[in-house]
Amino acid sequence: MLAARGGWAPEHQMVHPVAPGFQVKGTSTFFGEDGAVKAQWVKTTQDSERVREALEAAVHAMAADLPKVAPRKARGCWRTDLMVGYPIGDPHIGMSSWRAETGEDWDLQIARRVHCEAMAALVDAAPATETALVVNLGDMLHYDSMEAKTPRSGHMLDADGRYAKVIDVAVATMRQCIESALSKHKFVHVVNVVGNHDETGALWLARLIATVYEREPRVTVDVNPSVFNYHRFGKVLIGMHHGHTCKPEKLPGVMAADRAKDWGDCLHRYWWQGHIHHESKKEFPGCSVESFNTLAAKDAYANNGGWRSARTMQAVVFHREHGEVARSRVNAAMFEEAA
Repeated sequence: MLAARGGWAPEHQMVHPVAPGFQVKGTSTFFGEDGAVKAQWVKTTQDSERVREALEAAVHAMAADLPKVAPRKARGCWRTDLMVGYPIGDPHIGMSSWRAETGEDWDLQIARRVHCEAMAALVDAAPATETALVVNLGDMLHYDSMEAKTPRSGHMLDADGRYAKVIDVAVATMRQCIESALSKHKFVHVVNVVGNHDETGALWLARLIATVYEREPRVTVDVNPSVFNYHRFGKVLIGMHHGHTCKPEKLPGVMAADRAKDWGDCLHRYWWQGHIHHESKKEFPGCSVESFNTLAAKDAYANNGGWRSARTMQAVVFHREHGEVARSRVNAAMFEEAA
C-alpha cells in the first residue's frame, strides 16, 4: 500500500516512483490491443503526512537553538487541594474580520491583546493554587501553511498578515498566557490541542513551547501528537479534544479505553472541546462533555452563516476530591474597548 502510494506497484503497471514528499494522486494508463502499455499519465500531489513530519522535525531542530527561559524561584503560598484550568477556545490568530461587514474587527494585534488581557484578568481573579492547567483547545492559528485555507477541505479563509507574522503572534500570545499563570501558580501544565485549522501548527507550537521552557521546572508541556489529550488531578480526569474528528457521544468511551486505570480511580471526569465556538454541556454516564466559546470575532463566513455565539473565556476551579467547585468568566468586549 505504501509503495503504491509512492508510485511503485509493478503488478498494476505502476513503475514510476514519485519524488520524496509527494504521493500518487491518480494514474491513467493506455493499453494497446496486445495488452501492452502504450502510454501512462501519473498525477502527483504533496504527501501531507511526510510534509507534516518534515516540518515538525525542522521546527524541533530550529527550536533547539532558541533562548531558553531561566528557572525562577517560586514565591508564595499555594493551595494544594485545588487546581485552576484555563481553557482557551479557538483563538484563530491570523484571522481577519472587518467591522463594516461582520460587526466586529479582528486582526493579529487585536487577537494578541484580547487573549493576553483576558488571561491576565482570569489569573488575577483565580485562587492561588499550586497547579494550573493552560489549554489551547485547538485552532490557535487560523491557517496552517503559506496559503490561507483549511488543511483538509481547502476552504479559503480571511487572513491578516503573512504566515511568519501569525507564528510570531501565536508564540508570543501563548508565552504571555503561561507567564500570567506562573505569576499566580507554582506549577503550570500546558496543552496545545490539535485543531482542524492548525493540524501541523499545533504540533510545532507544543514542541517550541516545550523547548523554550525546558530549563523551567515549573512549566511542563504536553507534546503528545494525538488529537486526544488528558490530565489528571487527584480524583479529577480531564480529556481535551478539539471536536473535529470525534462526536461528543463517543468521547466518554474513548476516555474509558485510553485511560482505563485513571477512569476507575477518578470520580469526576470531564471532556473539554472547542471547534463549534458556542457553549454547550452534556452529561453522559460517568462523564460530561463541554465546549467553550472563542474570544475571536466572527469572520465573514461565520457572519453570513448566521452564527452569533458569545465571546467569552473562563477559568475553572477543581478540588482534587470533589471535582469542579467554581468558575469565573470574562468577555472580549472588556478588552476591545481599549482599542
